[in-house]
Amino acid sequence: MNLVLLGPPGAGKGTQAKLLLKGRNLVQLSTGDMLRAAVAAGTELGREAGAIMGRGELVPDALVIGLIAERTDEGGKADGYIFDGFPRTIAQAEALDGLLEERGSKVDRVIVMEVDDDALVERIAGRFACAKCEEGYHDTFRLPKVDGICDKCGGTEFVRRPDDNAETVRARLKAYRAQTKPLIGYYRRQGKLRAVDGMADISEVASAIGQALDMR
Repeated sequence: MNLVLLGPPGAGKGTQAKLLLKGRNLVQLSTGDMLRAAVAAGTELGREAGAIMGRGELVPDALVIGLIAERTDEGGKADGYIFDGFPRTIAQAEALDGLLEERGSKVDRVIVMEVDDDALVERIAGRFACAKCEEGYHDTFRLPKVDGICDKCGGTEFVRRPDDNAETVRARLKAYRAQTKPLIGYYRRQGKLRAVDGMADISEVASAIGQALDMR
C-alpha cells in the first residue's frame, strides 16, 4: 500500500508515519530528509539540490521526483511507501502518479489530518526544547517539573526554533491551505481521500488512520 499523508506543519504527520512503520511493512519517504541525505552523500542529484538550496531557491519538482524514483528503486521487499511532505501541489501529485504507474503501482490511500488553525498555532508557538538533550516541552501542555531544569538530563538551557512563532506559523498555514485545497479535491475525485481529526490525542489519531487504511 502506498500512502500519502497530508496536513499542515505541526499536524503530526511525521509522528504518525513513524507509528505506521511499527505495524506495517512500509518505508517512510520524507522529501526533506531525502534532500538532506542526498546533499550529505554528495550524489549527483544531491549536489544539484545543494546548489539550488544554497541559493535560497525551491528545489524543482523534477529533481524531487528523481530522488523519489531512486529511493523507490531501492525499496527492497517493502509493501509500500508513506509519502510525507510530498506531493504539495497538483503538478507534484500528477508527477507522482506517473512515476508509480511506470512501476506498476499507484497511490492507494490519502489521509488528510484536519486541524484547527488557532489551536495549531498555540501547539507550535509554545514549543521549546532542552539545548543539551533536545527533550521537548511546551509553554502550556508540558513544562519541566522543576522550573528551568530539564527533566531528562538536568540541563538548564532551552531553545526555541526561530520559525516557531505565531506570525510565521500562520503564514505557513496560509500557504498550506492555498497549495493543498486543490490537492484534496484531486484525491477526493479519485476516491482515495480519508480525513481524520489531527487535533486528537496521538493514539486516537493513529487508530483513526489505521481504520481509514483498512477501509475498502
